Amino acid sequence: MQPDDYDAWYDTPRGRWIGETEYALATRGLAAQPGDSLLDVGCGTGWFTRRAAADKLVVTGLDPNAAWLDFARAHSSPALRWVEGDGRALPFADASFDHVLSIAALCFIDDERQAVAEALRVARRRFALGWLNRSSLLYWQKGRHGGSGAYRGARWHTAREVRALFAGLPVKNLKLRSAIFLPSGSGSATWLERGVPKTLPWGGLLLASGEKT
Repeated sequence: MQPDDYDAWYDTPRGRWIGETEYALATRGLAAQPGDSLLDVGCGTGWFTRRAAADKLVVTGLDPNAAWLDFARAHSSPALRWVEGDGRALPFADASFDHVLSIAALCFIDDERQAVAEALRVARRRFALGWLNRSSLLYWQKGRHGGSGAYRGARWHTAREVRALFAGLPVKNLKLRSAIFLPSGSGSATWLERGVPKTLPWGGLLLASGEKT
């Protein structure tokens, strides 16, 4: 998939709804304030990075794909910082950012446990890391048999598996929430999303959030 095609999907009604719903779940977990610094790991074309910058966070996007970062630079304010790098060995000092964000990106990285440890290493305060949920309707639509489209090659996890990635790491108040219970983006999907508790682990995105100790 080309970066312009991927980013354009977020301009469709369904893509915008999914993106905004996932971002709202992440912001609830981060509880960031304007002026806080944020690292977006696996930023891709930078949709979530730009969205966070619109909320007046000081944002850095990191991704291993140079072409996708070129797209991100070309479609964002010069105030945003873009860094090419590996989520398993982040090129930043300890506690470099107030918060660390990652939305459905670590599931494409070999050794997710190492990527989680690195995200926590560079965080000072809070984190919100999202995975694709194997216990979801989205998995049955897009994740089986190696995945399709933008989901090809991703690993899908249960809530128990996501919790296990944090075992023994310096975190407290770890919470798992989910979103995108009906991925169609229809009126019934948006209605259901408003009413279903985010603590139910059946949404397409599983988000782990908490504090760095």
